[in-house]
Amino acid sequence: MNRIVIFGATGNTGLCALNSAVNKGPTTILSTGMKNIIDAMKMHSVEVVSVCLSAFLFYKPETVPNIFKDLNADHQRMFDLLKESQLKWIAVLPPHIADVPNSKYIVKYNESPGRAISKHDLGAFLIESLQQTEHYQKVCGIANTA
Repeated sequence: MNRIVIFGATGNTGLCALNSAVNKGPTTILSTGMKNIIDAMKMHSVEVVSVCLSAFLFYKPETVPNIFKDLNADHQRMFDLLKESQLKWIAVLPPHIADVPNSKYIVKYNESPGRAISKHDLGAFLIESLQQTEHYQKVCGIANTA
């Protein structure tokens, strides 16, 4: 099944239809989308991309909670595509994304510096890092300091 849309999936029949779709298993929609984005960027000479993945990529696959294993596997496929892309990329691997105001944050390469990041700080870093060459071709862990 390629794509489906279910309107009104909150009733008994809709929930059963939604469950049927979910039971078909995990998808590769994120990594497929990443491939399409990379192809379009190359076609239009766009060279720099920042991508939000997950701090679970810092974990050994067998230690990722089961509920996130399929998502993490697709994030890994996205990351592999980035590394092969020849673009200037910034891989941002946030921990829990919190709905809290912005504050101070820290970025560390190849490790997670904490347990949560404000959605505002994460969004700002995804944009700011595009013009910060020190982050190109780097895996950036990010977290709030307080």
